[in-house]
Amino acid sequence: MAYLNCLPPSVEPRVSDHMSQIIDMIKQILDNGCAYAINSDVYFSVEKFPEYGRLSGRKLDDNRAGERVAVDSRKKNPADFALWKSAKEGEPFWESPWGPGRPGWHIECSAMSASYLGYSFDIHGGGMDLVFPHHENEIAQSCAACHQSNVSYWIHNGFVTIDSEKMSKSLGNFFTIRQVIELYHPLALRLFLMGTHYRSPINYSDLQLESASDRIFYIYQTLHECESVLTQDDETSRKDSISPGTASCINKFHDECMTSMSDDLHTTVALAAMSEPLKTINDLLHTRKGKKQELRIESLAAFEKTIRNILNILGLLPDNYSEALKQLKEYALKRARLTEDQVLQKIEERNCARKNKEYEKSDEIRKELAGVGIALMDSPEGTTWRPAVPLALQDQQTAATQEIS
Repeated sequence: MAYLNCLPPSVEPRVSDHMSQIIDMIKQILDNGCAYAINSDVYFSVEKFPEYGRLSGRKLDDNRAGERVAVDSRKKNPADFALWKSAKEGEPFWESPWGPGRPGWHIECSAMSASYLGYSFDIHGGGMDLVFPHHENEIAQSCAACHQSNVSYWIHNGFVTIDSEKMSKSLGNFFTIRQVIELYHPLALRLFLMGTHYRSPINYSDLQLESASDRIFYIYQTLHECESVLTQDDETSRKDSISPGTASCINKFHDECMTSMSDDLHTTVALAAMSEPLKTINDLLHTRKGKKQELRIESLAAFEKTIRNILNILGLLPDNYSEALKQLKEYALKRARLTEDQVLQKIEERNCARKNKEYEKSDEIRKELAGVGIALMDSPEGTTWRPAVPLALQDQQTAATQEIS
């Protein structure tokens, strides 16, 4: 999580450390007449909570009990769910007013969130699969314990698929974040994840990761070049103003990002909005017209600052652009199964072939490297390389696009 620039939680509570809070909440639900005890088991009575199903939109008649576990015939309603389960041989247990046992599968979340956040708080998250029954049961038991209980926003994320097929251990297409970041920069993975709205299913593929890696390299390369130009400039000689065109572009970009992030965290829109200011920076850096633009340095400084602020909000700002670019190149070499020296040797071979007018051999070397994700960049100063989407994956992308159209 640290590699992915995720902020650490303030608290990571353990259920086993909160048995007293769980038991107290169950007592409160019983006292309010919304639960009943049978021997050493305690069940929540869904009929006592008329709003049951409000989150998922399900009605009690829609709930088919007994599909995953056998229905306890002692329950008043098949939909009633356990708040406390009596101890069974071989299971851990704790003492309670109803006898030794353990909490039901839902009550711990209500008890711990109430303990740290109170009965009313802003945001509750989880996967789409938790809407029913887990979160539905949480709402019911929390409101039964305290009538003022309320969550302002429920946020449910979509599932991950692999090449459009559901990720699962049984299909053998299951892997961990640790495995992914062995070959891809963690911030490339973060950019990829943000490229899909959190509520939508996200399709993981090598092509998607390569594209995200290529995109983040472009972002950091642009900002690194911008930073290099600004470093060479005397900051004290800069004017306090920027051109109207620059101001308009920056304000539009900032407003689009703030509006989209405020509208249910539409990270996709914020990332897309970055394209225009990045293109403008490159024009100011590299085109003849851009280099002659009035207040050029001031514009570059304003663009870099604004984009840096948005990257920081999105958790995509590296400690250092130069170091991040170096790391992205190292990851690309690892995926290509090449060393830096081997790439430089290929560049030298190509230079010799070009000098000898062996253009077919020169093109073969370029294509060979492009096939494994190494793009050669020619300039008057010489030939350099940068990571790129491998040719085979680019062909896949082209074929998929043609198939859709």
